[in-house]
Order: sequence, then C-alpha cells, then structure tokens
Amino acid sequence: MDIQNTQSQMRKGVLEFCILSIIRQGEVYPSDIVEKMKASNLHTLEGTLYPLLTRLKNAGLLTYRWVESNSGPPRKYFSMTEDGLQFYSELERTWNELADAVKALTTPSNGTENTY
Repeated sequence: MDIQNTQSQMRKGVLEFCILSIIRQGEVYPSDIVEKMKASNLHTLEGTLYPLLTRLKNAGLLTYRWVESNSGPPRKYFSMTEDGLQFYSELERTWNELADAVKALTTPSNGTENTY
C-alpha cells in the first residue's frame, strides 16, 4: 500500500474546508491563500487552487472583486457570500463531528491500548 497516496487523499479531503476557512476570515487574494496553506504545512499549488475557487464561485459560495494593482494587472480578491457562510457553518459542524469521532477511535480508553 502506498502511504503517500493515502496522505494525499487525506489532504485533498480537507482542502476545500481549509481554503474556505481562510476566506471566511476576510477578503483574500489567491497567492495569500497559497502562503497561508504553506505556513500551515498544507502545500497547495495555484494550479489546484484556481479551479477550486472557480467551482466555489460558480456554486454561489464565493464572490470576487477586481482591484487595480500598481505593479501589474488587476487582482481578483475573493470573499464569501451568505450562502458560502452557511455552507461553511455546515462544513465546520461536520469537521468537528468527524474530528471528535477520529479522536475517540484513536485514543486508547482507560489508559490501555489494544494489541492485536
């Protein structure tokens, strides 16, 4: 079994939630998302990010605005819509339930570990 493939699938599973978590904190430029993900040790390439942002925007969860730049073309800044905030709340609830369940399953009970 390939551990790297399993690790990659686990990261992909939380990617959307993590990106929405960043955007929920305030309007953001895509390269800022990449930097925040990198700082959290969840490296994300722009080639992965842009299609996801487009999909979330097309689903009505994100909106964007163009901001003129002094050093190049205008920049697209993303923020969450009301639907996006509601969607995020549901994702957060689901994440917390999942994290609690995983913790319960991976934490030995009564100070004893099972050995098989």
